[in-house]
Amino acid sequence: QVQLVESGGGLVQAGGSLRLSCAASGRTFSTAAMGWFRQAPGKEREFVATIGRYGGNTYYTDSVKGRFTISRDNAKNTVYLQMNSLEPEDTAVYYCAANYGGSYLTQDRNEYGYWGQGTQVTVSS
Repeated sequence: QVQLVESGGGLVQAGGSLRLSCAASGRTFSTAAMGWFRQAPGKEREFVATIGRYGGNTYYTDSVKGRFTISRDNAKNTVYLQMNSLEPEDTAVYYCAANYGGSYLTQDRNEYGYWGQGTQVTVSS
């Protein structure tokens, strides 16, 4: 059974940084494209970033380009989201997701079969 466990969320002032981690277990990690999504109160869950199985390819939503960096360590079965220059608009619950067997990067949340429980990120102005 696949498990994804996020950590690293918290409260930070605007302009600050946080690093989210997502530890995976249950299946061979390197066979999954990984993604980060977020959901703000009253809004739909939205795509943030995705990374290919070996980390060579990444894709970001426009609002985080240049501020966020997705990376992975397959030896540690972990995917990261480094978030810099945080803005109040980044406040949301952040979820990691796994697309096992996915051979291309996608921002479609329906392509991700496994999800973590989420971690809260709050950015104060």
